[in-house]
Amino acid sequence: MSLLPDINELLARARADLRMGVPLVLEGETEAMLAVAAEALTAERLDDLRALGDPVIAITAWRAQTLKARPYDGDVARVVIPKDADLAWIRALADPADDLIAPMKGPLNSQRGGSAALARLGIALAKSARLLPAVVLVPVGDAARFAADHGLTRINHAQAVPHLGERSPINEVVHARLPMAASEAGRLHIYRPEDGAEEHYAVEIGRPDRSKPVLARLHSACFTGDVMGSLKCDCGPQLHAALEQMGAEGAGVLLYLNQEGRGIGLANKMRAYSLQDQGFDTVEANHRLGFEDDERDFRLGADILRALGFSSVRLLTNNPKKIAMMEKTGIAVAERVPLKVGETAFNRQYLATKAKKSGHLL
Repeated sequence: MSLLPDINELLARARADLRMGVPLVLEGETEAMLAVAAEALTAERLDDLRALGDPVIAITAWRAQTLKARPYDGDVARVVIPKDADLAWIRALADPADDLIAPMKGPLNSQRGGSAALARLGIALAKSARLLPAVVLVPVGDAARFAADHGLTRINHAQAVPHLGERSPINEVVHARLPMAASEAGRLHIYRPEDGAEEHYAVEIGRPDRSKPVLARLHSACFTGDVMGSLKCDCGPQLHAALEQMGAEGAGVLLYLNQEGRGIGLANKMRAYSLQDQGFDTVEANHRLGFEDDERDFRLGADILRALGFSSVRLLTNNPKKIAMMEKTGIAVAERVPLKVGETAFNRQYLATKAKKSGHLL
């Protein structure tokens, strides 16, 4: 029946539930788990989880490494929550804000044996909801009945994993003329993924010839740099320099991708900033939070370029990974156009880390 939600719609509902602290029912082949985002868990719901069994907190291997917990499952660790542990203990495991103040949270006992598939699914959903990658899990019985009895969203592992691993189809919603300081001949295109995730934008300058390589930039959203003029990064100057160059040439496309903080979201980016104030570099801060160096999906840019009718670009970038992604997804890169602007005393170390650890050509 078409009125029933499909798996993409259920995943969108699941992300919203996690952000509000509402539990999900995760269903595997032979087991089912109740899952709650660690940062949204309340003391009352923790008591309810304990009434069902012995909960664990699933964290990524990066976070486990910081906590000296054993990731027996390779990429994740399922840490047993002691019976006397309170909500503050759980949040301290998920959030590294006070790691240096209270470094000893253990010894931590990691669960081993059995499948970690539902733990991985819970972490993936938390990441896609732009939450800390940590979920509290407790086994439940019949998944369908438990979800129905309690009005909870049920996510089937086998159905969900292929959709979480693939990018959603993206469609243009609307476009309209947008005169800008960089060029009066501007046009803004809005693209919306079918999975309910963030919308992305394409700023078209002039009327670029679709038969020739277009001057293009893939720009990840940066509220602090693009809007607030932060001196901690070079994002704002790069955004404006790219638009100005396109305006000067009379044609170009800037893809504004809503992947704030290298894909971890603004709240987690601010957590990373706090860790940087404690002495950690950008990559180390992401790892302590439990994220990879970079969680962005640049394939979105290639999808939008194709939708606009482009097959080749002159790419404004210092990031070789963007070039490799374009080539891999069928967009030819005729030229790399350097974009070296915005260095300050505040971001010099940040830029050095991008060059050393992320391979940027600076």
